[in-house]
Amino acid sequence: MALFEVPGWSVPTAPVSKLAQSTSKKRKRPAAQDADKMQSVEVNLDKLMQKFGSVGKHQEDKQGPKKKKKIHGKTTGGLDAKVEHATSNKGQEKVSSPPGGSIKGSAVEQSVKGGSGLRKKMIKQKKSSKPDGGKSEQQPQNVSPTLDEVSGLTSLQRGMKESLDGARFRWINELLYKSDSSEAVRMMKEDPAVFHDYHSGFRHQVQSWPSNPVSHYISQLSSYPQNTIIVDLGCGDATLARGLSLKKLKVLSFDLISDGAYIVEADICSHVPLPGSEPSSSQMSEGEAQVVDVVVCALSLMGTNWPVCIREAWRVLKPGGELKIAEVASRFTDVDEFVSLINSVGFKMKAKDDRNSHFTLFEFKKIARTSRTGKEWSKVISNGGILKPCEYKRR
Repeated sequence: MALFEVPGWSVPTAPVSKLAQSTSKKRKRPAAQDADKMQSVEVNLDKLMQKFGSVGKHQEDKQGPKKKKKIHGKTTGGLDAKVEHATSNKGQEKVSSPPGGSIKGSAVEQSVKGGSGLRKKMIKQKKSSKPDGGKSEQQPQNVSPTLDEVSGLTSLQRGMKESLDGARFRWINELLYKSDSSEAVRMMKEDPAVFHDYHSGFRHQVQSWPSNPVSHYISQLSSYPQNTIIVDLGCGDATLARGLSLKKLKVLSFDLISDGAYIVEADICSHVPLPGSEPSSSQMSEGEAQVVDVVVCALSLMGTNWPVCIREAWRVLKPGGELKIAEVASRFTDVDEFVSLINSVGFKMKAKDDRNSHFTLFEFKKIARTSRTGKEWSKVISNGGILKPCEYKRR
């Protein structure tokens, strides 16, 4: 008689076997779930890679169309299996693939075919390259809506680049306004890219303006006689000269860096390389040997010594010549004081237009004046603070 045996009771061995089998089956379920999770993680990772540039022209699909991969002892169908599995989890009951078998042809694949068609859409966007022979299939025409076809940057990367470019433009702009023109010349000589970066940012900023003073001057000067000689001081990209070239007007463009075609290199707040002279005596005079009919200063009175540019404009202008100035309205501490300073150099104001909220336009005519001593000129130049520098809020 067995220990603790009770008459009329017996313990069969069959339930023990079933319990062991049941326990064995339950132990396999976490493994299947782990495999499902691993497949879902790989699908999510694949989507992230596609979002951040994996669909670029240098991307190659390392999994062939029929290449199979083992995950925890189960064979999957590569990309097809991942897509099928991801789709079947939405609104479908989870179905485990047969042990050691492929999930292709299973209930998972059937749910995909009857589903939303996500599998076909994803496979169409991601075409694999041929593994043999090194010949890649032709890339789809519309690779990705987030890919910049010109620069190869995503929309996020483009936004970051524009922010950096804007910050660099603001930094250069403030530096040019707050320093002497000789410092600007030194900076441009040491790094010519500064000139390019500044005007690249300037072109981007112009797009947000209600109007562009240079466009106004192109329209206005187009009606001038063909033999008119126009000088653009601080020309930037020489937009004025390019705009008036079809009108056969003679435009001489000056700025800190030459482009080898339109722009002549010069520090306009020091010396403009053109003929012309100051009065040689205390007698009223307009100088000699001038050849310029019109001088344009469109947003170019930069640097703490900008009044020298006005003096140079007077020197190169013919008697009765015109000086056109366009400046940012917020720079003026006192408009009357600004006009008084320009007049003291040898000009008379003909017109002022402050209807634009951003800019104020001035028209001056050259008049005769007497010669000045170095001390007198130093006093004029020291009043450059009448125009405030353009400053930007720190971001």
